[in-house]
Amino acid sequence: MPFPISSSLLDAIVLSIVAREDTYGYRITQDVRQVMEVSDSTLYPVLRRLQKDDCLEVYDREFGGRNRRYYKITEKGRVQLNLYMAEWREYSSKISKIFTGGTIA
Repeated sequence: MPFPISSSLLDAIVLSIVAREDTYGYRITQDVRQVMEVSDSTLYPVLRRLQKDDCLEVYDREFGGRNRRYYKITEKGRVQLNLYMAEWREYSSKISKIFTGGTIA
């Protein structure tokens, strides 16, 4: 049984992927699918929301005679990603302590 994925976690994953290099939607989907099952119909609204929130910028680049839409992280997106990463470290540390029988202080 897979764990449900929150929209915040999916935002963090997408921002992390785009922070490595500018990339396009299909590639982002393939990268996300390496760690969780996600459909195109789930991912593209995430990309639009992050763009609307000024965390991502888009630009088009010609590829194979067609334009391909690329996503680029903004400064605001980097700040948000750093917040997500800090929250994730704290959250995952607490969960790991529970799984291994430790105490949460």
